[in-house]
Amino acid sequence: MTSPYDVTINVHAGRPTGAYKPLWNWFGYDEPNYTYSPHGKKLLKELTELSPVAPRIRTHNLLTSGDGKPALKWGSTNAYTEDVNGNPVYDWTIIDQIFDAYVEAGNIPLIQIGFTPEALSDFDGPYKHHWEPADKYATITTGWTAPPKDLKKWGDLIEAWARHLANRYGEDVVSSWPWEVWNEPDGHYWTGTIAEFCAMYDASARAVKHALPKARVGGPHTCGGFANEKAQTFLRAFLRHVVENKPPIDFIAFHAKGNPVIFDGHVRMGLHKQLRDIETNLAIINEFPELRHLPVVIGESDPEGCAACSARVHPQNGYRNGPLYGVYVVESMIRTYELSRRANIEIEGAVTWAFLFDDQPYFDGFRDLATNGVDKAVLNGFRMLGKLGGEWLESESDYRRDIEDIMSHGVRDKPDVNVVATRDDKGVSVLVWHYHDDDEAGPAAEISLSIDGWGNRPAALKHFRMDEQHSNSFRIWKEMGKPQDIAGADYTRLEASGKLAEIDDKTSVSVRDGKIDLTFSLPRQGVSLLRLDW
Repeated sequence: MTSPYDVTINVHAGRPTGAYKPLWNWFGYDEPNYTYSPHGKKLLKELTELSPVAPRIRTHNLLTSGDGKPALKWGSTNAYTEDVNGNPVYDWTIIDQIFDAYVEAGNIPLIQIGFTPEALSDFDGPYKHHWEPADKYATITTGWTAPPKDLKKWGDLIEAWARHLANRYGEDVVSSWPWEVWNEPDGHYWTGTIAEFCAMYDASARAVKHALPKARVGGPHTCGGFANEKAQTFLRAFLRHVVENKPPIDFIAFHAKGNPVIFDGHVRMGLHKQLRDIETNLAIINEFPELRHLPVVIGESDPEGCAACSARVHPQNGYRNGPLYGVYVVESMIRTYELSRRANIEIEGAVTWAFLFDDQPYFDGFRDLATNGVDKAVLNGFRMLGKLGGEWLESESDYRRDIEDIMSHGVRDKPDVNVVATRDDKGVSVLVWHYHDDDEAGPAAEISLSIDGWGNRPAALKHFRMDEQHSNSFRIWKEMGKPQDIAGADYTRLEASGKLAEIDDKTSVSVRDGKIDLTFSLPRQGVSLLRLDW
């Protein structure tokens, strides 16, 4: 490893640049039946605790037929069946378990309308898939992906569902929950045409609005975008349909994914591709002046495209267990704000498609936030994002990489040692991270941080950190010998290691001429949150 290098960072506490809104606290997953498991309920509460703003939670398979037992990339509620005469039968038992868990945890559901119940599917083949991580992704495409064969029954189902939720949780509450139609209809999740999708969208959106006039609804949640002509064609066609036919729409949704690879024996992340996806889709929206006022939800925004593809089978996903995933999230989310400003389109939320997988080995390399109830390092990246609040502040780093350069070449040679800061009525939060695409050792950054505009007020400091040595349960698990049968004091120790570490706590720091100067070392793939209170 070469010698550490010096990085100069400046934060201007007296120069606010606009209100801070958390777009990062949106989460999702394929398997809705994990929601109400003990580990699922625990994690939902932890997501609520990340920030004063309630998290949005999106999940697939809320209308899929089945027995309610989860499997990889699968879940079901059996909400809709038909009697012998073809009359609809609604059963909200499992859906109630899911939404009760959200309400109990203080979450806000991003309600996904999907997928097609078996009684409404005309797919020529099996209804349920039996996918495993080593299988081809396309094998998930079975009967649940077919267009509903009766849009009247489909619309009635959506309306009945919305009314049921309103009756159970209160109309005002449910009217504040966003609704969205389907998932990646340009990919493996839809076997119909674009025209059939648009017709299904219209029926769905109008059903929601008929039941809940104040509710917001959007779509279409297309895949990727950069160098994906099918996704671009689908999104343009859908937006053209919206402009010409004027179905209800309150936000536009698409997905963005990176592309990690194995390079020279290690994982190399593909951040540039994820950012290009976002840029590409925002540019398409800007082609439709009538829709530019609508906010955007990036319904999945991730380092790659398959949460259930274990790193044990797909080694390029080896970033998932340790701190690289956490610093990648910080890097990609802050750059998402930057792309939003460049396109002059509000990005309301960017969904991290990661939750948990029950009944799987510890640290098996799934894209999840916790493993068997133990928080992974990535969750501490979100915990530090959650300590931002109030107004953005001007800031500079002499190791801040230009976003155009990143989108063209990635973060390959020189790392991105970057900063953002916010100010509220109690003090200033400074987020500093040291990101590189390559998952291999590199020199630390010796940070010289100056905060001006502080005034004559006293200052207290708390310094939080996530890196290889801190807030990283994966390191502790490896030190324990990679056990799979963990209980008692060992489990307590491992669970505690997944919490956010505080590495410094000073009741007073020096303030000279309204300026605070601090120094610290930040390892590669590390994130620091410095909270300074007046």
